[in-house]
Amino acid sequence: MECLRAGSNRLMQSVSPEAVHIAADRKNIMQDIILIGLNHKSAPVSLRECFAFSEEDAVYAIGALRKLPAIREVVLLSTCNRVELIMYVEKSVEAAVAARKFLSEFKQVPPDQFETALYQYGGEDAVRHLFRVASSLDSMVVGEPQILGQIKAAYFKAVTYKSTGVILNRLLHRTFFVAKRVRSETGIGDHAVSISYAAIELGRKIFGELTQKKVLLIGAGEMAELAVEHLIRSQAGAIYVANRTFERGVSLAQRYHGRAIHFEEIPTALQDVDIIISSTGSPEYVISPKDVTAVMRKRRHRPLFFIDIAVPRDIDPKVNRINNVYVYDIDDLKGVVDHNIEDRNREAIKAERIIEEAVIKFANWYDGLQVVPTIKALRNKVTDIANGEMEKTMRSLENLSDADRQAVVRMKDSLINKVLHDPIMFLKESGCHTDKAVYLDMVRKFFRLDENQSE
Repeated sequence: MECLRAGSNRLMQSVSPEAVHIAADRKNIMQDIILIGLNHKSAPVSLRECFAFSEEDAVYAIGALRKLPAIREVVLLSTCNRVELIMYVEKSVEAAVAARKFLSEFKQVPPDQFETALYQYGGEDAVRHLFRVASSLDSMVVGEPQILGQIKAAYFKAVTYKSTGVILNRLLHRTFFVAKRVRSETGIGDHAVSISYAAIELGRKIFGELTQKKVLLIGAGEMAELAVEHLIRSQAGAIYVANRTFERGVSLAQRYHGRAIHFEEIPTALQDVDIIISSTGSPEYVISPKDVTAVMRKRRHRPLFFIDIAVPRDIDPKVNRINNVYVYDIDDLKGVVDHNIEDRNREAIKAERIIEEAVIKFANWYDGLQVVPTIKALRNKVTDIANGEMEKTMRSLENLSDADRQAVVRMKDSLINKVLHDPIMFLKESGCHTDKAVYLDMVRKFFRLDENQSE
């Protein structure tokens, strides 16, 4: 693996704070939430693979990052298309510098080889980016479902190794909720946008369900193998592999827990299988109309579905004229994909609206964690309760003089001040500032100060 590691022994000793870019052109109440990363848009695979984290690496990394003085909480997301650090920090500039230095030293990549590929977001921009990633709006294939599961796994690891707290716990749960809402309220994931997956979706239209449908894989093209993997996830039945090199066929069959057959056995196999995925380098047709006609009567005319992903084609187009036989080639599948991409892009506009709404709600929650707003909300709630109870009591005491009524009001105000004095002093004390978010969140939960905010 070529990791662009020329001069890798020259590890970064320091990173200039001037190299850290956090949008500061507008006021943002959440500048202590930052996200740093690189992805398929900002970095080639040769660089991305240098920063890929194994399970063991990820566990070590989140522990080491959490111990850095400037970082309070951290979640590490590492996939084939992105590596991102989501952090709640003490001081954003110092934390960003420390995180970049850690990445350089841990992965032994000099900073000048990856600085231009890194992106950084702060505050609302960081939250918005995370919501977009989880909703698959930032994926190589918009609408793909795998990324949400990967984020959940990253969060579970962070929770397991205690690198999250009130802020990131809330943020990640909000992230899952937003992604679920995007998935359920838009059609962003409804249609296939990869060649292999489009083929499987067409198969579902023909068979209804693909469960226990037998599959014959001819050749070893990458897209054909991906199609087989999709079929396996759809609980397809037996897998047969036919390859001109039998040894290669055996190797593939073992991977899919299937059975290898000789190329000459293909006509016989057509009697039993339901789906044929072909991707060879043959200059001539591998399957002719005569091959298929001969087996359809023995099959009692059960449907036969051909996915021809080879160029030049493996299946004679005339095969498609036979009753109950369906043939789709690469152009057919590409047409389906292009149409579906247009549909997904339209649905993405709806998803962006959902995300913007969620960013605003999270910002409001975060703002409410600040000491002054929390104290104000607490006082307002207790005052409203006391006023309500006092008014009910006053209605039953019609003979009270004005002086007596004023005395009751003064008593009510005095009780409110005495009851709230200790909680307010506790929140204001400097001793709780290290983990003030924990105490503020606890107060807001105990007194249900956010109960009017809908999910």
